[in-house]
Amino acid sequence: MRSIANATIPFVLATILAAIFGVLIWQDSAELTLFPLGLLLVYFAIYQTEKVFISLAFLTPLSVNIEEFTQSFGLFLPTEPLLFGMMLLLVAMEIQSPFLRKEIWRNPIIHAVLFYLLVVIVTAITSSHPLVSFKFLIARLWFIVPVLLFGTHFFQKEKSRMQFLWLFVIATCIAIIYSLAHHSLYGFGEKEGHWVMWPLFKDHTIYGAIVALVLPIVISIYFAEKHSPLTQAILIVLIAIVLVGLYYSYTRAAWLSIICASIVCLVVYYRINFKILAGIGIIALIIGFYKWDQIQMELGRNKYEHTTESFDERLQSATNVTTDASNLERINRWSCAIAMFEQRPIFGYGPGTYAFEYAPFQEPENLTIISTNFGDMGNAHSEYLGALAEMGIMGLLSFLGIVVAIFYAMVSLYNKLPLTDKKSRVLLMGMIAAQTTYFVHAFLNNFLDTDKAAVPIWAMCAMVIVMEIQLKEGKKLNN
Repeated sequence: MRSIANATIPFVLATILAAIFGVLIWQDSAELTLFPLGLLLVYFAIYQTEKVFISLAFLTPLSVNIEEFTQSFGLFLPTEPLLFGMMLLLVAMEIQSPFLRKEIWRNPIIHAVLFYLLVVIVTAITSSHPLVSFKFLIARLWFIVPVLLFGTHFFQKEKSRMQFLWLFVIATCIAIIYSLAHHSLYGFGEKEGHWVMWPLFKDHTIYGAIVALVLPIVISIYFAEKHSPLTQAILIVLIAIVLVGLYYSYTRAAWLSIICASIVCLVVYYRINFKILAGIGIIALIIGFYKWDQIQMELGRNKYEHTTESFDERLQSATNVTTDASNLERINRWSCAIAMFEQRPIFGYGPGTYAFEYAPFQEPENLTIISTNFGDMGNAHSEYLGALAEMGIMGLLSFLGIVVAIFYAMVSLYNKLPLTDKKSRVLLMGMIAAQTTYFVHAFLNNFLDTDKAAVPIWAMCAMVIVMEIQLKEGKKLNN
C-alpha cells in the first residue's frame, strides 16, 4: 500500500502544479507563474537529482542574467538558483547519510580548491566591503560544492560524463546558431559582433571564451570512438558550427587560446621533458631582456586595431599597445590591480571588491577613451591579477595552486591511462585542451564568477577526479 502511495505522490503533485500553472497563465499572471515553476524545480531536484544535475550542462550556455533586464543584482536564470538549491539539498543529504567517496579528499584539485576557499574566507573578513566579499564567497560555493564536490558522485558512470559533455556542446551550438542568425542581420559586421550574442552572453569576450572551450571537447568526442554514420554526421555539423562561431566571435583571445591549447596537447602527447620546456622558456626570457628596447620599438609601430574584420590583422592587433583602446584599457586595469596589491599586499581589498576600489588607482597616462573616472566598468580583466588585488599574495598563490593542481592531475592521469583505452585518452586530451583555452583566457579576462565558465571548468575537474579513482581501483573507465 505504501509503495502505491509513494508512486502516486509524484503524479498528484505534478497534476496540481500543472493545474495551478495553467490557471495563472489563463489569468495572465506572468510573475506568479514563477512560483509553480519554482515548486516544480524543487520537486525534480528532490526526486530526480541526477537528471537535474546533468541538465545543468544544457541550461548553462542558454542561461540569462536578469541584471541585463532589471538593472539590479546579477543572477543567471535558471542555473544559479538551481545550483544554490542543489547545494543546500546535497549538503543536507550528505550530513544525513554520507554518500561522497572519501577518496576525493585526497585529490590535489580538492586540496587546492579548499585552500583557495580558506583564503577567500580570511580575506572576506578583512575586506573593505565585507558584504560584497561574503556574497562572492557564497557565489563561489554554489558553483564549487554542487558541481565539483557532488559532481564526483554523479559522474561515476561514463554514460553520465558523456551525457554532460554532449549536452553542453549541443546547448552551446544552439547559442552559436542564435548569435550567427542575429549577426547575419547586420552583415556579420565587427562592431555588431560584440553584442549580437546578448542576452545569452554579455559580450563577445565571454562568448568567444566558451566557444573556444567547446571546440576541443566536440573534436575529442568525434575522435574518441567509432560512431554510427548519423552520429558522425551530427558531430561534423557541430564542429563546423563551433568553428564558424569562433571565427565570427571576433575574439582575439579565443583564437590565441586555441593555438596555446594545441601546443599544450602536443607537449602532453609527445611527453616533452619539462627541463626542455624550462630551458626554452629561460632562453626566451634572456633574449627578451636583451632585445627589450627593440621589442618596444616594434610594438610601437604596430597600428593594427581590434576593430578590423581581417583575421590576421586582428591577431596582430593583440600586440598593439599604442593605439588599440581595448589593449590599453586592459593595461590600465592591470596597473590598477598591481597598485591595489602594493597598497594592501597581504589581504588585498577583499574578494569581489575590485570594481568598487580601482577608480582612484587609475593613472592619467593610462586612461583611454573607454575608461571612466568612476571606475564602474567591471573587473581586473585577469583572474590572476584580480586575485592579487582582491586577496593579496595568498590569493594569487591559491588561484595558481588550483591551475597547477588541475593540470597536474589531468596530465598525470593521461600518462597513467593504458594505450588501449583510446576513448578515455582522447576525451581527457580534449578536456586538457579545453581547460587550457580557459586558463589562457584567464590572463586577459575573468569569467569564473559566471555559470558559463564555472560549470564546465568544475565539471571537468570532477570527471578527472572520478576517472583517477576508478583507474586506481582497476575499474574500466568506459563502464
